[in-house]
Amino acid sequence: MPTYTYRARDDRGQLVRGTMDALSGDEVTAKLRVMGYMATHIALASRGIKVGDFAERIRPIKQQDLIVFYFQLSNLIGAGIPILTALKTIETQVEHRKLKKVIGDTRRSIEAGSLFSASLDRYAGIFGKLFISMVKAGEESGRLDKVLRSYAAYAEGQQELREKVKGALFYPAILFIASIIVILFIVTFLIPQFVDLFSKAGLRLPFITQMLYTAGLMLKNYWYFFMLFLAALIFSAKQYARTKTGRLYCDRLLLKIPVVGVLMRKVYVSRFSRTLATLQISGVSILQSLDITKEVIGNKVMSEVVFKARQAVEQGQKISDPLKVSKEFPLDAVEMIAVGEETGNLEEMLNKIADFYDMSIGFAVKKLTVIIEPVFLVIMGSIIAFIMASMLIPVFDMVKLLRH
Repeated sequence: MPTYTYRARDDRGQLVRGTMDALSGDEVTAKLRVMGYMATHIALASRGIKVGDFAERIRPIKQQDLIVFYFQLSNLIGAGIPILTALKTIETQVEHRKLKKVIGDTRRSIEAGSLFSASLDRYAGIFGKLFISMVKAGEESGRLDKVLRSYAAYAEGQQELREKVKGALFYPAILFIASIIVILFIVTFLIPQFVDLFSKAGLRLPFITQMLYTAGLMLKNYWYFFMLFLAALIFSAKQYARTKTGRLYCDRLLLKIPVVGVLMRKVYVSRFSRTLATLQISGVSILQSLDITKEVIGNKVMSEVVFKARQAVEQGQKISDPLKVSKEFPLDAVEMIAVGEETGNLEEMLNKIADFYDMSIGFAVKKLTVIIEPVFLVIMGSIIAFIMASMLIPVFDMVKLLRH
């Protein structure tokens, strides 16, 4: 379907610009008339795109951009400003061109008679099923302002959680990369220098030194083969991880990694609790809430447990029963959920679980950093020491030869 650019005037005479997908210019005119605009200029969008415009258009919308949008919208709606006015105000303030277009298209869809939630469906890949479902529940209950405020706080909390996990893994990743660079430098540059020196002295190289020297030469002369092999290996691993079996295997393996698995399990329990609580407070049905939570929890193993919980609820059972049987959820969290179900305060109890595990994640991140650093240094130090030993053995042989 072709894209048209247009200029139009609203009922106050203000100029409005934008783009619209339509079969013809007449269709654009008709759509604008329904939205309350009088078209003044309509033309097919130019196919030529400037480099700067292209870069701006393909720049992804980051989660932080969306969080700012959620808070702005919740504040404006909470202040009693109509949804159309709120969206138009935010649209004029947003600098990200792609997000500006999304907000503009959503606003125009509402002006044409669609509900806010239905207008967001077009951009489900950006906003996510969770946000759209909560907006729909807010529209039905008449509590859209509270729902938006609740989701804004939820999105910010999840972003902070992701940053904590990234922060925990950042330092070990830097150490790993630095160690690999040092090892490659020693194997491809230093060892060949020593081997030349030993060869001129007529020394017979030990097997370890010869092995590392050969490996260094192969890496130096045929590095492109190694790069192709590594790329093929990464590609194959990613393709396998995208399959249902591969995803399940990788996610189960992640939960079994010492220290890291404990941290990630806490992250998933916190995400499950906070998401389900937020949806329930917003008025989304328990079955739909579990469906959405299953999709956003982020681990296939935990997701299957949530799916079983959903089936149990559908049959009139409790959420806590399949969680306890699975043994994937910590017992204290399961017991708190059971208490919440018994007392009718499930949302409050879920939020308490999420608060507790958010705090626990902070401690786990510090513990992970403290443990990983010395363990990693010992492992990489041992590898480098092994390589250095292969270089020093011939040196000792040379010293013995000179003494004799």
